Amino acid sequence: MNSVPDWFNSALPPAARHAGLALAKVGTERAHGRGGFTLTSPAFRNGEELDPSFTADEEDAVAPPLEWTAPPPGTQELVIIVEDASSNGPAPACHWLVWGLAGQRGKLLEGEVPPRAGKNSHGNSEWMLPDLPDGETHHFVFQLFALELPLTLMPGAGREDLLSAMEGQVIASAALVAHYTKSDEEDDDWVDDEI
Repeated sequence: MNSVPDWFNSALPPAARHAGLALAKVGTERAHGRGGFTLTSPAFRNGEELDPSFTADEEDAVAPPLEWTAPPPGTQELVIIVEDASSNGPAPACHWLVWGLAGQRGKLLEGEVPPRAGKNSHGNSEWMLPDLPDGETHHFVFQLFALELPLTLMPGAGREDLLSAMEGQVIASAALVAHYTKSDEEDDDWVDDEI
C-alpha cells in the first residue's frame, strides 16, 4: 500500500489515514479546509462514535445527517464520499458516493435521498450500512469536495468514474471522521423479570 500524504498528519487522526482515500487521490493540502470549509454532523462530533441507527446493527437504519459551511466562491458542485479507512487493501470500502449538491452552504437530513448517488462497494446506489464483525472497530471518513466545474456523471456511476471526473477540479475539501465498534453483546434474556 502506498504511504499517505504528509498533510494527512494534520488533517486526519492516525486510525483514519488510508492511502487509498478519495482525499489522497484528488485532494490537496492547499484545498483542505480552504476558506474555513468544514463538514459536520448533528448526530456526532468529529472523532466520535456512529450511532447504531446508521449501521447494519439496527433495523430501519439510514445515512447520518450532514451539514457543511459555504464553500469558496466559484464552487459549482459539491461531492460527498464516505469510505472505511480501516479497510485492508489499496482501496477503502466505499459506503456512499453523492454528487449534484449545490455549491453553497447546505445539509443532508438523516436518511435523505441525495440528488445523485453512485455505486458503493456492494454495487448499490445508497448508504452502505457498516456491518462489522463483533468487537471490531472501524473508522469512517466522510469527505466533502467543492468542485469548480459541474459533473456530467449519470446516477449510478462508480467510485473510479467519480474520482476521474473530479481530477483537477477540487478547490476545497473537508473531512469528518467517525468510528464504530460492533459490541460483542451477550444475550440479555438473563435479566431477572421476577422483581
